[in-house]
Amino acid sequence: MEMADVLRQRRAELGMSQVDLATAAGVDKRQIRRYEAGEQQPVLSVAVAIANALKISVGELAGIPSHKVNLSGDWWTSWQSFKDSQEVIAVQPVQLRQQGDLISLQTIARGRPVEDGGYHWRGELRVWDNEVLMGWYAADDGSIRSKGTLYFVLHPHGQRLEGRWVGMSHDGKIVTGFGGMARTEDEARDAITKLRDQKEAA
Repeated sequence: MEMADVLRQRRAELGMSQVDLATAAGVDKRQIRRYEAGEQQPVLSVAVAIANALKISVGELAGIPSHKVNLSGDWWTSWQSFKDSQEVIAVQPVQLRQQGDLISLQTIARGRPVEDGGYHWRGELRVWDNEVLMGWYAADDGSIRSKGTLYFVLHPHGQRLEGRWVGMSHDGKIVTGFGGMARTEDEARDAITKLRDQKEAA
């Protein structure tokens, strides 16, 4: 991919205008226009400033593939928890927004009705070696105190995450269960089933 294409695509992913990028990189907006048109290429110091503003490496700006998976988009999450010693599986849609190795998460809808303990939450994950994601979550509903940590292993093609959550809930201060994320609701449910089966077989 040419630098001009990388500039346009990455700027669009971040929701930045040419003026926004020019301001963030400390260059004239006309220069950004020339770079995106392929009329000129920035000198190294300007390329570094632009790459930093776009939250990518200079190599990526130059069109060298990073081989990093992009997980941005709408996903489905599944969570295993327990209430009165009975397993409860909650599935809910969540939005992932990735910038470099950092991913922000925000629920789109509750996984269960409020009266059954459903709540909105948000969190962050960091991608390590394109293989493992670690981070945190916290309830976004004022009366809910749930918060904790997340650990996921990424499927090689970036279509599924499987792992575990550990945190505080109405059941106690240190509670844990399996967690899964996938592009479809059924695949998210299957992630929990797979993890549970693996544990029982061990």
